[in-house]
Amino acid sequence: MSLKPDIIHLLGRARGDLAMGLPVALTRAGGGALVAAAETLDPPRLAALRALAGAAGEDLALAVTARRAETLKARAYDGDLARIIVPGDADRGWIAATASPENDLNSPMKGPFRTQRGGDAALHRLALRLVKAARLLPAALVLPLPETHAIAVRDGLTILPYEAADAAMRLSSPPHAVVSARVPMQASTAGRVHVFRPEDGSEEHYAIEIGKPARNEPVLARLHSACFTGDVLGSLKCDCGPQLRAALAQMGAEGAGVLLYLNQEGRGIGLANKMRAYALQDQGFDTVEANHRLGFEDDERDFRIGAGILSRMGFSSVRLMTNNPAKIAMMTRCGIDVAERVPLIVGHTAQNEAYLATKARKSGHLL
Repeated sequence: MSLKPDIIHLLGRARGDLAMGLPVALTRAGGGALVAAAETLDPPRLAALRALAGAAGEDLALAVTARRAETLKARAYDGDLARIIVPGDADRGWIAATASPENDLNSPMKGPFRTQRGGDAALHRLALRLVKAARLLPAALVLPLPETHAIAVRDGLTILPYEAADAAMRLSSPPHAVVSARVPMQASTAGRVHVFRPEDGSEEHYAIEIGKPARNEPVLARLHSACFTGDVLGSLKCDCGPQLRAALAQMGAEGAGVLLYLNQEGRGIGLANKMRAYALQDQGFDTVEANHRLGFEDDERDFRIGAGILSRMGFSSVRLMTNNPAKIAMMTRCGIDVAERVPLIVGHTAQNEAYLATKARKSGHLL
């Protein structure tokens, strides 16, 4: 028996460390790399990374996604990412301006950038997945060093074996039931809330069960991604709040259903990055363009989470309330039969007209 953390625990630590500005270490045969989030790294630790790079004769690189590289006009030789060499005189401001599109229009000429070509970009790729998992901007400082493990031990950094971390991050963390309790609601007095906690310690997710839906026939279901601005504040920029209330109301009217409330704010990029996208929309970019300028894909959500919760609740077939074909495809791939798609077209406003048109045109939503 051992109290030693496994790779899932170490990944949880790494997410927290990166969010607080601490580097983490990726190790593998022959060395590894120190990784820091561009968004949170402070000047003293940047200086420490620079000193290590100088002593080892290595380049400190800023890894950005191909989406961000396209905006920056930086060569993404690795296809899905670019490894931008950090200039010797670059300060924290340079890193912030390169990583974030906030002031792109005010200072569009940031280059020319030198990007690394050739060699292995696997550590940089995993670094980007880690900062995304921490809900930070998808930009990471990466310093390959032969003595990565020794430096990490000396400074007390979280150490992630590359192969184990890479394999673990490709899997969808299984959700475990924590507790459930009766919650009478406006939509139905026969409501029950189930709390599910992923094994990897990331955000909890909730299942709102209306009535007592049969497990042996298709259940009226919705996968609803958390939207603080729409669900709580009543934002007119999206249709999320009206969809949430309409879905619950229909389940209440039919006497049975299950709504999964998945904490994947902003299509999986987190509330802070969603607000960054909103700021870009105020500059004239549509919702997809804003995500791309930040360095994200159109949609970063993992709908496997929803399929896992449905399975654990005993459901194998759904009448899915959605306008998004991607949800149907993912449910099917995860073994949940979609017996029927139930359209959910509500909440159109003058303020979200362009947003909804973009979702239909660029993301294939059936609106």
